[in-house]
Amino acid sequence: MTALMLDDVRHSFRGRAAALAGLSLRVEPGQVVAMIGLNGAGKTTALRVLTGRLRPASGTARVLGQDPALLDVAAARRFGHVVGAPLVASELTVTENLRVAALLHGLPDADVAAASAAAVEALDVGPWSGTRAQSLSQGNAQRLGIACAVVHRPTALVLDEPTSALDPRGVVLVRELVRSLADGGAAVLVSSHHLDEVARVADRVVVVHEGRVVGELEPGGTDLEHRFFAMVLAADSTVTTSTEVVA
Repeated sequence: MTALMLDDVRHSFRGRAAALAGLSLRVEPGQVVAMIGLNGAGKTTALRVLTGRLRPASGTARVLGQDPALLDVAAARRFGHVVGAPLVASELTVTENLRVAALLHGLPDADVAAASAAAVEALDVGPWSGTRAQSLSQGNAQRLGIACAVVHRPTALVLDEPTSALDPRGVVLVRELVRSLADGGAAVLVSSHHLDEVARVADRVVVVHEGRVVGELEPGGTDLEHRFFAMVLAADSTVTTSTEVVA
């Protein structure tokens, strides 16, 4: 079963051009799919649909075979995501946040301590385990948010710009975590502007432009940025030509 799926999803915000114009993508178990695009391409809107935070005008979204806005308890406990504000309480410490996240994701009481400790180790937030979230630096707060999203070892994971505020050490930790989850059978969808970084971890790189998928790039090679911009330019040229023909 496809773990994460968007099929011909369309949505417009009032007074704006279409944010999603028939976007379709799939992520299978054991895959890391990177979604890249320019600012305003529709990446975050697509992830909001996939996490049930936005109901599209049309099209289909599925997480573990279910409508993401109507996930049953069993599916919700296998899903993890950080899109926008993470699931973190500012007044709680790092350890307290992780334990709450583990409980909210349905882990048995007996497993909470071990799961929290594993997440602390994976994101290397141990030195701040007793620090309130509101006192963390931006980078460490981002690490904590990701740790809370994966403390239950989800089988489907969605991350929006997960390394945007991280130092090189944090970037490597997130890369290793994402790859570890996928190697364990999880489906992971990552949105990022860091083309070289996603190429190191992704099995597939999907290019989004003006609300739709315009192609895929092979993660390997040294000219990823060149190939990306060439694909975006070609998509713009196709739209322009089609418009001229219609006119």
